[in-house]
Amino acid sequence: MNPQDEISHLTQALNEANHRYYVLDDPEMPDFEYDAKLRRLEELEQANPTLALPNSPTKRVGGLALSKFQQVVHEVPLESLQDVFSFEELQDFDARIRASMPDAVYTVEPKVDGLSVALEYIDGVFVRGATRGDGAVGEDVTENLKTIHSIPLQLENAPHRLIVRGEVYMAKTVFAQLNAAREARGEALFANPRNAAAGSLRQLDPKIAAKRRLDVIIFNLQLAHGAAFEAHSQTLDYLQALGFRTIVYQRCTAISDAERRITQINDTREQFAYDIDGAVIKLDSLHGRQALGSTAKFPRWAVAYKYPPEIKPTVVREIIVQVGRTGVLTPKAVVAPVRLAGTTVTGATLHNQDFISEKDIRVGDTVRIRKAGEIIPEILEVVPEKRPEGTHRYFLPDTCPVCGAPVQRDDDGVAIRCTGAECPAQLLRNIAHFASRNAMDIDGLGEAIVQQLIDGKLLQSPADLYYLEFEKVAALDRMGETSTKNLLTAIANSRENDLAKLLNGFGIRQVGEKAGKVLAAYFGDLDALMAADEASLVLVPDIGAITARSICSWFRNPQSQHLVRRLREAGVNFKSLAEKTDARFAGMTFVLTGALTKFTRAEAEESIERYGGKASASVSKKTSYVVAGENAGSKLTKASALGIPVLTEQEFLNLLQ
Repeated sequence: MNPQDEISHLTQALNEANHRYYVLDDPEMPDFEYDAKLRRLEELEQANPTLALPNSPTKRVGGLALSKFQQVVHEVPLESLQDVFSFEELQDFDARIRASMPDAVYTVEPKVDGLSVALEYIDGVFVRGATRGDGAVGEDVTENLKTIHSIPLQLENAPHRLIVRGEVYMAKTVFAQLNAAREARGEALFANPRNAAAGSLRQLDPKIAAKRRLDVIIFNLQLAHGAAFEAHSQTLDYLQALGFRTIVYQRCTAISDAERRITQINDTREQFAYDIDGAVIKLDSLHGRQALGSTAKFPRWAVAYKYPPEIKPTVVREIIVQVGRTGVLTPKAVVAPVRLAGTTVTGATLHNQDFISEKDIRVGDTVRIRKAGEIIPEILEVVPEKRPEGTHRYFLPDTCPVCGAPVQRDDDGVAIRCTGAECPAQLLRNIAHFASRNAMDIDGLGEAIVQQLIDGKLLQSPADLYYLEFEKVAALDRMGETSTKNLLTAIANSRENDLAKLLNGFGIRQVGEKAGKVLAAYFGDLDALMAADEASLVLVPDIGAITARSICSWFRNPQSQHLVRRLREAGVNFKSLAEKTDARFAGMTFVLTGALTKFTRAEAEESIERYGGKASASVSKKTSYVVAGENAGSKLTKASALGIPVLTEQEFLNLLQ
């Protein structure tokens, strides 16, 4: 088969597999077969780029990052709906409709809690996608939308021009996995799936959007050249036949039928893959819609019934403290079982000490509880008149409930963390960080292998890496002799790393790659650093009072001392290997702006740091020089306003030479 035919065949087969998996929820092609075909298609397209088809599944991984989103004027406005909050208000809506249309028929659909978008197709090819924006003007997010597998990149038998409207969402299961991964990396959690979906869709780098595994439901036909329909329900059936995943609807001839369907959707909302925040009631007749028209804000032919948040009382039986993979202590209330939003709730997050203190939540209290974003149970308030006698204010413990190490409140936030370097709750993250590229750089030791070693009870501390035995590692699943030999060789080689890498690997708060280099260069060896007090540390360039306090606290911890002792016994290098260099830029701060032609931005920053200077991202009164490349922007303007000296790229190069 020639490359063109093979590309066409693979594209068709993979797109059909995607449609069955993401739209029909009926996968047929095994994962290994799909992966093999996709790899083959990528190889063929790389060798024959002009033969790649516009609907190739390889486009789902995300293209080049954008500098900004372009505005899109919606040819057909993406209107919002008027909310109603009771069946009485819904009946008023029905009365207004039936005053001119006695035989009105409605469709009732779940209201997906996501981000509304318009998708445009020309001759069946997806050409543009835009956010709703204000309904009249949105943002072009085409490249991000291409990463969503349930959006067809090409349609068969489509009209010349087609625009559909849908809701981009993040499935509840995907949301839970995303937040778990962010927690493991110590990143801020998304509040709910809608926020996560909105943030993902508006990423300037489509590769980030691709990793977020977004989905879409199509709920309206905006425009279809050459196609005529009488009812909204017909358009949904038509769009489904074209290959879209469309919203589930039910036609209702009486408003009482609509009310029953609204109640049914609410009762089964936990069964939906996505969050819903209500139900949408629409006039089915398209001619009737046209006759009714819209107000300045809303269409007259539809409303959104918003479900009231379900709030119930329960009793706090106990407060337990969990320790996350980043060491953060998270309190949780164990409550008397209560049925809420379709599930039985027995616990609720208490977030942090500030949250507990603000609401004065105590064991034994009667509290009102709801599900935040319909997912996470949370306490809204205490019912003070039901508080039993003898209760006490609750405070998080001073020591970690897992390892007994002292806890410490973040200087820049509300989180309270365990300071234990060998805390079992943080073991996976601590070892994975210790082995990471910018730390001890142990090639091949990713989280999956670390987890295997922990599960096999071979690791209880980062220091245990240097005491691993060949036979025990090789006996683990998927760890043959060659893999084990390579891993142990990489671990052994890491013994000779510079002190700066070891300091970064310790994971001391406020001490990352740059601070590790500064400290290693200043003190020369670990023992000298361990002997330094806070007063000595604040004299080190770029080391402030908070960082100094964090360093001293870490080295005082018995777990840290045990870790250092075992690393010393294992022969890990504790000295700085960096040669003393010219410190011509000591105490100076440089800001780079514009495009540099003689070296990359990273190379310029490395040169500044090599000579004892600091590279900053923003201009301030403390800036020593601004280096201006081509097309320098606002930083150059600010430098002029502050009187900061400005260097051309050649002048900067002269300083280096």
